[in-house]
Amino acid sequence: MSYADDLFIKMCTDIIENGYSTEGEKVRPKWEDGSFAYTIKQFGVVNRYDLSKEFPAITLRKTYIKSAADEMLWIWQKKSNNVHDLKSHIWDEWADENGSIGKAYGYQMGVKHQYKEGMMDQVDRVIYDLKHNPYSRRIMTNIYVHADLYEMNLYPCAYSVTFNVTKKPGQDKLTLNAILNQRSQDILAANNWNVVQYALLVYMLAQVCDMEPGELVHVIADAHIYDRHIDIVKELIKRPTYPAPKVTLNPEIKDFYQFTTDDITIEHYQAGPQIENIPIAV
Repeated sequence: MSYADDLFIKMCTDIIENGYSTEGEKVRPKWEDGSFAYTIKQFGVVNRYDLSKEFPAITLRKTYIKSAADEMLWIWQKKSNNVHDLKSHIWDEWADENGSIGKAYGYQMGVKHQYKEGMMDQVDRVIYDLKHNPYSRRIMTNIYVHADLYEMNLYPCAYSVTFNVTKKPGQDKLTLNAILNQRSQDILAANNWNVVQYALLVYMLAQVCDMEPGELVHVIADAHIYDRHIDIVKELIKRPTYPAPKVTLNPEIKDFYQFTTDDITIEHYQAGPQIENIPIAV
């Protein structure tokens, strides 16, 4: 069993057994048939993953690590808000006729701001500080920009990342840690997908800044399982589990903007069967 499996099983069990139901309450999401999509949820879930020990992919079912990386790079590297720049079609539901999702996600990452050192966007600022001011307590991104919410086709779910650097005794290299803040998460559809994405981001930034990956802390304000997902989740968490896969990056890449999904190597990933046609509430 991977650590991510153990954590996922415990989190889902806690939500199902001790969570709060929104059934009958005023909720926004609906299913395709027009009925309201209710959830059972927990507030303030905090999960910690030690990336120095293993890669946090669940094995209960396979997480498509390279597809998750493609979406992360779409936001953080391409800084795009157009689904035509993305290989998958998971964002098509929120795109307009031109493929744009509005001033959301990658758009916010690409907006340049004035700093004492010059004009930089949020990603470049993070990389600059990790290289020049690694012990700064101000290394973070935020894409939940209230002034632009009305022009976003979807409000950001994973909206902020705070980076923090430590040094382990006896180690020459610094250790890069990160906190991912998420206002809301569909646990079945997106939990491990997001964990894998931001684990890879820490891996990549650590490599280009000559650091080692450390902890990823995932903070979820509203961790929920949709009513039509409960039986699926109950079956999922009873499945056999396997050891975590080994995930490595091409060590030749020293520039964050040079990474592609081809630079990710995945070894020994044994996982259970996929769950087909998961209903998605919008």
